[in-house]
Amino acid sequence: MTLKQRLLIIITLLASVNLFAQKKFSIVASASIMQDMAQNIAGDLQTIKNIVPIGGDPHLHAPTPRDAKMVADADLVIINGLTFEGWINELIDNSGTKAKVVTITKGITPRTSQIYKNSSDPHCWMDASNGLIYIKNILDALIELDPQNKEQYTSNYNNYKKELIELDEYIETKIREIPMSQRVLITSHDAFAYYGQRYSIQVEALMGISTEAEAQTSDMIRVNKTIRERKIPAIFVESTINPKLINQIAQDNDIKIGGELFADSIGDKTSGADTYIKMLKQNTDVIVNALSGGKNESHSEHNHTDGSGGTTSNLILYLLAGLLLLGGMVYVITRLNK
Repeated sequence: MTLKQRLLIIITLLASVNLFAQKKFSIVASASIMQDMAQNIAGDLQTIKNIVPIGGDPHLHAPTPRDAKMVADADLVIINGLTFEGWINELIDNSGTKAKVVTITKGITPRTSQIYKNSSDPHCWMDASNGLIYIKNILDALIELDPQNKEQYTSNYNNYKKELIELDEYIETKIREIPMSQRVLITSHDAFAYYGQRYSIQVEALMGISTEAEAQTSDMIRVNKTIRERKIPAIFVESTINPKLINQIAQDNDIKIGGELFADSIGDKTSGADTYIKMLKQNTDVIVNALSGGKNESHSEHNHTDGSGGTTSNLILYLLAGLLLLGGMVYVITRLNK
């Protein structure tokens, strides 16, 4: 065997080993929030796909042939469960996939409906402390699928866990800035119950936990009554839901729309809410600014000194004018006394 042939064999073997070491698995998440969490832990090692596109409503998603093929080819399928994706089990069964299906709300005690028997609220991620349970389940699933990269997954998980803990503390502190009497969050559908429970804010929604439900007359009466009795300054639309009803209620009560909130999907790249962490942080900032009457924002503006006619600059001008006037009066009195 010539030297050239030996080198060729060695290069081929090394390339094979390298390809094996960098094996990419097919990992599919049901929705964008779960996809973003998983991507943070997978890092550069894997690419996580999502079934419901960003901005889509997972409650109302109608699976397509593309979705079925994606699931059929998957090695791992990550779902929220708790009826969030009511169509997912049928999709998985029909696809014939051999993928392991992991429900990442495992270990969370879900809120149950007081109206509908055996109905659980799936929006657990709205409480950032629940997010810690989500990502631990994702970590375990990735390690089981790809134990070779356990160390890297664990390192990514630990960094992400720290960010979620900081986010949880941020939200808790920020919500306290809203006056207690105005600490009422009115939205399109009941996706913020975990958020309200965790961060001590009353939540009133027009629709139930699924956007498949329609607002009833009793819901409209209840929300309007809350707005009047509590003197609520603002209500909120949601990114995945038609804002028509919320806009009508705002108009009827002569109050403002406080902003757009994200619940069932992260936002696009231009939204400022294009990750799970950014989504919860932006939601909180929007809520606090609207329900506290923008007090924090106006306070910072009133105390901002930029030399362009702000409060501080005006005060200096008034002082100078006063000194000049006083000096003029002293000069006149002195001259008269002479």
